[in-house]
Amino acid sequence: MQAGDYRYFDTRFAAMAHRGGYLTDADRPRENTMYAFRRAVERGYRYLETDAHASADGVLFSFHDHTLDRVTDATGVPEQLPWDALREVRVAGLDPIPSFDELFETLPQARFNIDLKVPQAIAPLVRAIDAHNAHDRVCVGSFSSARIRAFRRLAQGRVATAVGPLGVAWQAYAPLGRRIARSPGVVLQIPARAWRDRVPVLTRGLIRTAHAAGRAVQVWTVNDRAEMERLLDLGVDGLVSDRIELLAEVLAERGLWEGN
Repeated sequence: MQAGDYRYFDTRFAAMAHRGGYLTDADRPRENTMYAFRRAVERGYRYLETDAHASADGVLFSFHDHTLDRVTDATGVPEQLPWDALREVRVAGLDPIPSFDELFETLPQARFNIDLKVPQAIAPLVRAIDAHNAHDRVCVGSFSSARIRAFRRLAQGRVATAVGPLGVAWQAYAPLGRRIARSPGVVLQIPARAWRDRVPVLTRGLIRTAHAAGRAVQVWTVNDRAEMERLLDLGVDGLVSDRIELLAEVLAERGLWEGN
């Protein structure tokens, strides 16, 4: 399979709102909430980046961290709580944690780039995609090779997936190219640099290798105008950003913005 085999990639350029993105610094604590996602969609974003967890009773929800402590008024590991408890939690003291049922239903035109955060979310994610017939609206990746392999087994090729993490950030480029060609993943989702920003990951050669194999190349998380410009010059196919207003402006200047 190649990226072009999935409707998810039927765009010239994928502009992705990271965790819903933010329009002002004051919005930033409200990450991965319906407030954030709606703001991004209202700004014209078609692609929303988010993260998948599952409650103790199997409800799939959007949340980034492995504990509730940083961004909510609660504490502890979310996988240890039932959905009835999690739905009372407030992000930044304001917003409920959204379930994926709510995301798929409330934002029917949006497409979701989903990071599988925990193994408990794998089967619920497949069920949610099936229940909402969202196969064309989703691309799934993970920092765990085991999790993405398990998801692929259940999804049976019906959902686009990213190339797994092994080799993407810390292997030489020639072996990486061969690994990309063999991977069931149809998109490289990578940082421009790794190891505390010291080691380049993205190169023109890597992009050429990926494109020759029918893979797209998307880069996270880019919040600086000069870096956006540099990556666009290199020929990437998508950027993930918190600064959704800035990314929209940069893309509009280049004729790549497809939103409002």
